[in-house]
Amino acid sequence: MGATKNIWTAMEANHAKQSHNGNSTFDDHSILHSNLSVDTALPFPLMVPRVIALCKDLFRKWAKLNDSCFSVDTVSGGITNLLLKVSVKEENGEYVSVTVRLYGPNTEYVINRERELQAIKYLSAAGFGAKLLGVFGNGMVQSFINARTLTPADMRKPKLVSEIAKQLRRFHQVEIPGSKEPQLWVDIFKFFEKASTLQFEDTDKQRTYETISFKEVHKEVTELKELTTLLNSPVVFAHNDLLSGNLMHNEEQEKLYLIDFEYGSYNYRGFDIGNHFNEYAGYDCDYSLYPSKDEQYHFFRHYLEPEKPYEVSEKDLEALYVETNTFMLASHLYWALWALIQARMSPIDFDYLGYYFLRYNEYKKQKRMCFSLAKSHISGSGKA
Repeated sequence: MGATKNIWTAMEANHAKQSHNGNSTFDDHSILHSNLSVDTALPFPLMVPRVIALCKDLFRKWAKLNDSCFSVDTVSGGITNLLLKVSVKEENGEYVSVTVRLYGPNTEYVINRERELQAIKYLSAAGFGAKLLGVFGNGMVQSFINARTLTPADMRKPKLVSEIAKQLRRFHQVEIPGSKEPQLWVDIFKFFEKASTLQFEDTDKQRTYETISFKEVHKEVTELKELTTLLNSPVVFAHNDLLSGNLMHNEEQEKLYLIDFEYGSYNYRGFDIGNHFNEYAGYDCDYSLYPSKDEQYHFFRHYLEPEKPYEVSEKDLEALYVETNTFMLASHLYWALWALIQARMSPIDFDYLGYYFLRYNEYKKQKRMCFSLAKSHISGSGKA
């Protein structure tokens, strides 16, 4: 992985004085690193000893523990990552758990790992996600969050909706050092360049791929980019992938967690919210579940004025509604092009080509209504 070498170099420079005498604790601010990696293609029983060896290499106080002191369980397996929970019985008899995240093969084509690690440090300091404890050849180790992952149905529950909105507003206020250039169109055109020059070994996939008019797709991307620039959407540090699997909730403490920042970047506020609303469709991509105007307004009120949600003006609600539903279209184009790259690069058994058509067709279905809404708003506000 090209970016990983750069990460290691930076880590080694920053932590050259780090002690390996076994005194490291999870309260340390240093981030450990290991050159080991874990082959995600291995059957789980063969993966376990390698995960244990990795943990022993990272956390020296565990190095002499018997393998029987470790238990490894699958937390989730998405289409880009595999999450594992490692529980360890330490010498004093206490149990400690960490999360090991294994990157999916070839995900460096669509994810900037250096950018992700840079952001995690600051987001963690602001109270978001799990604490980054260490990095290794093809993944990272983080503190374990004792909470359940939300389902798509959870995301539309009014009480959770208001909390997600409040947390997302706070997330958008975190300052991450570096360029504040919004990445949406940079990433989409980068995806387009890669997606439009693919070759598939599978003849059926190649035949399906050749039905795509990239001239048409490029025209749609350009047209939408021009429209969104007229909306003046604020640029914030955005999550960019706020689906149910990246939200966790501890019912006892009533605490909501935003996790998994691998797609995080400076981006347009409207894109982050519109992308989140698209995820109401769930894993079956049922876009009839996209939130109604009233449901969106409930979210907007708690996002714009967390302490006084019902004092938000109708004008501000309408403006954010237009902004969000225009950038929602960009979300479909983004993930459609992403899916084409994954269709060629990912070994994971998932119908990425089918996913491309699903997202692109939904874009075309919603385009007329959303363009009309945006142009009417722009005209009415004197921006056009």
